[in-house]
Amino acid sequence: MNKKSIKDVDIAGKRVLMRVDFNVPLDKQQNITDDNRIRAALPTIRYIIGQNAKLILISHLGRPKGKVVPEFSLKPVVLHLSALLGRPIRMLKDCVGPEVEQAVSSMGDSDVLLLENLRFHKEETDNDPAFAKKLSLLGDIFVNDAFGTCHRAHASTEGVTHYLESVSGFLVEKEIEYFHKILTQPEKPFVFLLGGAKVADKIPVIENMMDKADTIIIAGAMAYTFMKVEGVDIGLSRFEPEMTDIVRAILDKAKAKGIEIILPIDHVVTDNIETAVHVQPTEGEAIPEGWIGVDIGRKTIELFKGVLSKAKTIVWNGPVGIFENDRFAHGTKALAGIISDSSAISVIGGGDTAAAVAKFGVSDKMSHISTGGGASLEYLEGKTLPGIAALSDK
Repeated sequence: MNKKSIKDVDIAGKRVLMRVDFNVPLDKQQNITDDNRIRAALPTIRYIIGQNAKLILISHLGRPKGKVVPEFSLKPVVLHLSALLGRPIRMLKDCVGPEVEQAVSSMGDSDVLLLENLRFHKEETDNDPAFAKKLSLLGDIFVNDAFGTCHRAHASTEGVTHYLESVSGFLVEKEIEYFHKILTQPEKPFVFLLGGAKVADKIPVIENMMDKADTIIIAGAMAYTFMKVEGVDIGLSRFEPEMTDIVRAILDKAKAKGIEIILPIDHVVTDNIETAVHVQPTEGEAIPEGWIGVDIGRKTIELFKGVLSKAKTIVWNGPVGIFENDRFAHGTKALAGIISDSSAISVIGGGDTAAAVAKFGVSDKMSHISTGGGASLEYLEGKTLPGIAALSDK
């Protein structure tokens, strides 16, 4: 996609309104438990400061639904960001209004301001034009570096672009580059590895990938519906009966197109996910009555390894087991290791897949880890993301 990046415009001495994704997880004491989203924005932030521009940062946090909710304040973020940058950063109590405009007008070159949670205003998610206009008054140029929100047409992602020249930050630029290459010119063989819980959530991406990938591996809880349709016993594993006809159609279409869909051939099972007192492997693909599939087995790991080792491009979206529980995490951990050791271009979908890769310490060995779960999935579905489409063309 031929969209302008921050390096395509002169920002020296200008007011730069930058949309970031500081929607970070907090514990009950309001401590940030994972700062990856903040760190991901640092290259663009440092570049803007280095250009002697005035930087105004805007973000959301959580879902306050248009009300001021103290536990969704960005105060923990401003403290953490100040520490990461090694300089004090001022934060305001709102994101629009006379007080904000006054603070922005008194900024010096290379100053940084963080505004309060955009979603304290209902107009943000409504993409209200008047609210977007108020935001636009704060900047001379708009930079979107919040890929995780690019699939939403909100005032701070789409609305504001109607009033300001709009460019991508380095993070969004990188996301565009990787996903565009995957969807238009992937190096072959291209293997798409899909996990996660629900078939219904992944149908559009499977259908789009059938025109791109050479092989599709399906695992995780969603695989059990595919297996059931193929006549395999799945015990008490997750089954989506309403998806039966759609799954059958996908399997038939893949066969007609010559696309190989690979499913697990053995499993780790338990009789109770919560207590996990009894956990055992299966001999083959069938899961005994009364048992629940919670991870892929050793034979499946070897099968998947054989396919992944020949790939030149690997896209992975969705864990293959309940990786949050270490007893059900072996399959996801093994695949993370196999992909990280591969010479293939490896793109990791955001959300749980990114969390899994981080948990197993191989993030730095992947070609690209997307910062947006929902956004990356919609990109892979072939959808146009409003926040990217709205950026200025080169």
